[in-house]
Amino acid sequence: MQVFVRVVESGGFTRAANLLQLPCASVSMAVQQLEAQLSVRLLHRTKRKVQPTQDGNAYFERCQQILADIEETDALFQSSSINPTGKLKVDVPGRIGRLFIAPALPDFFAQYPDIQLELGVSDRPIDLIQEGVDCVLRVGELNDSRLVGRRIGILTQGNYASQLPNDWMGICR
Repeated sequence: MQVFVRVVESGGFTRAANLLQLPCASVSMAVQQLEAQLSVRLLHRTKRKVQPTQDGNAYFERCQQILADIEETDALFQSSSINPTGKLKVDVPGRIGRLFIAPALPDFFAQYPDIQLELGVSDRPIDLIQEGVDCVLRVGELNDSRLVGRRIGILTQGNYASQLPNDWMGICR
């Protein structure tokens, strides 16, 4: 389709080949294969010029529209993968927020300046849909089977105690 559109737009195989940076024979072969595939003659060819047939005009207009739609769709995804933008609403437990998330925020904003982060810090269960939260970070088992969870790390916890020496007992009282 791209080759055919360039041939019609430029009015010839040689000019289209130059624009596409392809050999002229490859451009000619591509149009011939397209015509064979469609079982329709798309171009009137003379020594001096190339013009689309009636079917060629109809196909050309449709191809232009399809190719423009493809380019627009590709551009949407290419730009979003390069520079993510928008609002991101996240909720994390308080201790994890203070120890891990907050120290990482300057680097995050340096790397993703177009992200607007709304960070909630709580340990309560969050209804992601109702509260409009994009992501939560929680410690422990996933209680809601409707959610999709992914382990991102292991946080070891423990309770520790020590016995103070006898001479410290007077200081602690």
